[in-house]
Amino acid sequence: MPVVELNSRKIHYDLIEVEKSDDRYLLLFLHEALGSIPQWREFPKELCEKLGLNGLVYERQGHGLSSPLTNPRTETYLHDYAFDELPLFLDSVVNKKIKLILVGHSDGGTIALLYASKFPGKVHSVITMAAHVVNEVETIRGIGPAVEAYQSGKLDKLKTYHGAKTEDLFYAWANTWQSPEFEQWNILADLGTVTVPVFAIQGEQDQYGTAKQLQLIQENVGSFCQTQMLSSCGHHPHYEQSETVKEEIKIFLTKMNFSEGKGLI
Repeated sequence: MPVVELNSRKIHYDLIEVEKSDDRYLLLFLHEALGSIPQWREFPKELCEKLGLNGLVYERQGHGLSSPLTNPRTETYLHDYAFDELPLFLDSVVNKKIKLILVGHSDGGTIALLYASKFPGKVHSVITMAAHVVNEVETIRGIGPAVEAYQSGKLDKLKTYHGAKTEDLFYAWANTWQSPEFEQWNILADLGTVTVPVFAIQGEQDQYGTAKQLQLIQENVGSFCQTQMLSSCGHHPHYEQSETVKEEIKIFLTKMNFSEGKGLI
């Protein structure tokens, strides 16, 4: 797996190349709060093949094979990833002429929206799954069972992906979202400067957020925004309804001037 060094931090990534891709565009996959490259499973590759576009998946600092966290998490950690780490990473590995289609899940969806709010000229469109734009009571409530599951060993599989970093990563996530400083966290002001098309997806049974997340994205994004609530679906639409999600993304991009076999025009 390729690696790039950013200010003494090693960041691991993976490239997905498909035949006859439109090299003017790149799908960039941004993982969830406890995510890594393998935790995406086959979704990135399958979406790239469906759209005829190359893809890039990377692991943020603290995740997977990337360097461990070096600083305590604060209420600005998602902004830090979007405004500091991600631009440095992209400048190191992506041709500046390429337009990005951001595909983010959970924390990754929030980071995608934040990045697009500051660097709209580098982005074609944003697709989010289970993104958070406010910290709801339901979000905090959903973390409690996850902490219990982690402490009882039911989430030990996370160690397969994050190794010795697992505990620091898990509690950086859980403690930050449950902290008093994060209670009023939101990115609504940032959404107003998102000027590229957005497609926001969420599951009706998402234990970490309600339909309010989709509503606020639609009301506050400063551009065309499409939302979709999936029935019989929880926090992982790309696992639970993978075929539907891939098809709906393709339909959305078709509206945004995507043409099969011709790429994005």
